[in-house]
This record gives sequence, structure tokens and C-alpha cells, in this order.
Amino acid sequence: MKFRMIALDVDGTLLNDHHVVTPRVRKAVRAAAEQGVEIVICTGRGSTSALPVLQELGLKGTMITHNGASVVDSDTREVIYETKIAHELAERYIKFFRERAIHFDMNTAFDLYVEEMKDEAEQMYRNLLAQPILRNSSDDFPEHLVKMSIFAPKAVLDEVEEEWKSWRHELQAIRSGDNFIDIQHLQASKGRALEQLATLRGIPREQILAMGNYYNDTGMIAYAGWGVAMDNSPAEVKSIADEVTVSNNEEGVAIVIEQRVLASS
Repeated sequence: MKFRMIALDVDGTLLNDHHVVTPRVRKAVRAAAEQGVEIVICTGRGSTSALPVLQELGLKGTMITHNGASVVDSDTREVIYETKIAHELAERYIKFFRERAIHFDMNTAFDLYVEEMKDEAEQMYRNLLAQPILRNSSDDFPEHLVKMSIFAPKAVLDEVEEEWKSWRHELQAIRSGDNFIDIQHLQASKGRALEQLATLRGIPREQILAMGNYYNDTGMIAYAGWGVAMDNSPAEVKSIADEVTVSNNEEGVAIVIEQRVLASS
């Protein structure tokens, strides 16, 4: 099968647990790009923190960010597509976070806003190459709000998810990591954004290879002609994949590209 597009999750997939793109992974991704395959970063990160990853690969192009809530051009920084959250729907969640002292941020396509910054959160943003903007709790919500994220220990977020089971949700909550839950528009997903981009490019799903490792990747893994889960993925993610490769720490992205893209060229 000849692939014309490769969609890559970032954290836990493209990067190893030290937040590094290894030389082998970088070489494989670039080799695919040099053969004309479009490389699409498809991440829960915001556009500003995803951009350095694309630059580290030596590439530019379209990025799917915020779990598909925004699609941007890395070169011009044009927002091609976004699904905005109505402020009145966001208020309920922000109140919940504040009452429980759970760290949260509010995101537009390119900017990330916080109301406080403790040491753990500061280190987390540093690892993600994010640049938070401090706001006052009395400030108006950001215009073009596309995502809210919370960061807390896994046990705390497990309790949050259990409590939210009794809610009637008008937004969707997505577990994007052990320590993260993202809240966004019901229509936002990596899979839907990837489908829209592929349609725009005239690329059938059969010619798309997608790789990811967590629950927020399931949509794109299921949509792609060949969906790959990393070995560090939860069992539910592995179950929908066409293939399970080795972990992000064992350069699974490079192995799949070498075997399924470069070897067949």
C-alpha cells in the first residue's frame, strides 16, 4: 500500500519519554517526507508547543492541534479550521476547577492562558514547550476558546471522571494522558480533523497511515487506512488498531515508517 499522508501523535508516540525525537525517528520521518508523503502532526498540544516539534523534524506544513479543535498552517500561522467553545458552556467547568483547586488552562489555537502557576505545572509546560500567559480570574474568557485542559495526579483525574458520569455534558471530556483531561467542542476530534484535511487534499483514507498511543488518538487510528497503536498504549487503544508496534521508547514510529513506507518505495 502506498501512503500519501502520515498522521503522527506527538507525546507518547513521536517523542520518547524524555520528550526527545531520536535521530532514527527523525531520519525516518524526513525520508518519508522527501518521498512526497505529507507529514501531519496530530496532537493534543496547542499549536505554539507543537510547532517546535515540527521544526525539529525539519519540516513545515499543516498541523492538527488541540485534539482536532484547530487546524493551522505552521508557516503562515493561519488558522484553517477551529471549533470554538461557547463561553456560557465553559463557565460550568471553570467553576468546578476553581472550587477543587485543580490546575487548568484555557486555549485558543495559538495561545494558552492560566490563572496560577505552581512548580509542577511550570515543569509540565516546560516539557511541552508551552508558553503560558497569566490571566486574572476576573478577566473575560479568551475569544476563540477551543480547549480547556486540567492537569493533576492520575487518582484525582480518575475521581473527576467518575463524578462527571452524572453530568449532562454539552462539551466533550477526553483523557489525553494519565495526568490530563481536555474539554472541547463535541464535534472536535483528531479523526474528524484528519478526515477534513484528507478530503481537502483529495487523499482517500486508504492512503493514510496514523500512529498514536492514547484515548484521544482513537478517532484518527480508526479513520486511517492503516492505524497503528504504540505498545505503550492502553488496551482499548490497541484493540482498534490495525497494528501494534513497539513503544515510543523503542522508536516504534521509525520502525513502522521504515517497514511500511520506505521499504515499499
